[in-house]
Amino acid sequence: MIENSTERSGIDFINSFSHSGKPVKDLGRISRLLDTLGRPQDSLKFVHVAGTNGKGSCCEMFNSVFMEAGLQTGCFTSPYILHYNDRIRLNGEDIDDRELSQLAARVKAAVDISPDKNDFSQFEISQAIAFLYFAKHKCDIVVLETGLGGLLDCTNVITTPVLTVITTIDLDHTAILGDTIAEIAAQKAGIIKPGVPCVLSVNNSPEAVKVVSQTAAEKNSLLIIPDTRRLTVKALDCFGSSFEYSGMNYKLSMGGEHQITNALSVIHGCGLLKDTLGLTDDNIRRGIGKAVLSARVEVLCKKPLTILDGAHNPDGLRALAKVLSDCKMKCHAIIGMCKDKNIDDAVAALISYVDEFYTVDGFSDRAIDKGELAARIAALGGEAQPCALPIDLQIKALQKVHPNDMTLICGSLYLASQVKTDIKKAEA
Repeated sequence: MIENSTERSGIDFINSFSHSGKPVKDLGRISRLLDTLGRPQDSLKFVHVAGTNGKGSCCEMFNSVFMEAGLQTGCFTSPYILHYNDRIRLNGEDIDDRELSQLAARVKAAVDISPDKNDFSQFEISQAIAFLYFAKHKCDIVVLETGLGGLLDCTNVITTPVLTVITTIDLDHTAILGDTIAEIAAQKAGIIKPGVPCVLSVNNSPEAVKVVSQTAAEKNSLLIIPDTRRLTVKALDCFGSSFEYSGMNYKLSMGGEHQITNALSVIHGCGLLKDTLGLTDDNIRRGIGKAVLSARVEVLCKKPLTILDGAHNPDGLRALAKVLSDCKMKCHAIIGMCKDKNIDDAVAALISYVDEFYTVDGFSDRAIDKGELAARIAALGGEAQPCALPIDLQIKALQKVHPNDMTLICGSLYLASQVKTDIKKAEA
């Protein structure tokens, strides 16, 4: 964590901006800022990843493959889990506190002379810092995750991607991206660049496939969708999986069937980059096998089984529900969600697999009141009560009372972040 005032200044600068910034209609604001900074992004190659769910997992797999190949690898993701620095990584290591503050000072100097200086979001400022960092360290490749949507997401200012990837598309952030799958897919497909290949995750809806296919055709972009007829799943549980695809064997350390879906996109994407980046089949196999990601069906404890998952929308919680179904054991869930999410549809996906819910709040200023959440779960047919204990104590209580069942913590990445932070403090 950042301790002294000098090193804290970078975080303070970032936090001086609002979460979302002034609404955007184009990419002019971020473009002007990066122009002032010398356009550091133009010296870099990117794998650009958009989608509703699966972005973080795909980014982690790509990151792991590229490091396995010995490439100088940058990775920019959101949100952070333990602390801000884990959003910006070089070869798997978080950006150093001091370097973060030094680069933030450069961005501040550019912001101070910008006509948009009062309009920027924290995400835009973070992205500018990340581009400077990756350019300074001469990254061979940067894995770049969109923040929201794609077409008007500030990451879409890049002009040098070698690959774009679109993961599962579902209803989320509908107030900004649109309230139909087709409208949201159009936003995600906005990252597709002329002549740059694109991989679209399998199992997307026909509406999403149609929109992405049309955009790819207009941009003369080779579109690849994995073929599940070439897939044989050999083993699958919450601890990982093994499968064969196109005659090659793979293992994953991340649990859940949805991670196989993500892996297929990464396998195809890396296959397209073999010549560009010098990747081998062994790099790909080893890389995706080593990849792990916090708060995505993360096993905190094997006995009693305790799982942390940050899924927060209907599609993400349906994927989690499939994991619970495969586990075939009683489940006691601690759940908290944010008010701006599709709570009823998301919770409905879990109710058949959770014996009782304990609702929590306080992990985010956007969290729904735990009493209201419990009432909504009950109205949907679930067993729910507001949690009377602090979250860490509730986890321990469930583990003690139900040692042969699963304890699940879910509903929000912000909640997952708090739990991970509490665990780290307890271990210190």
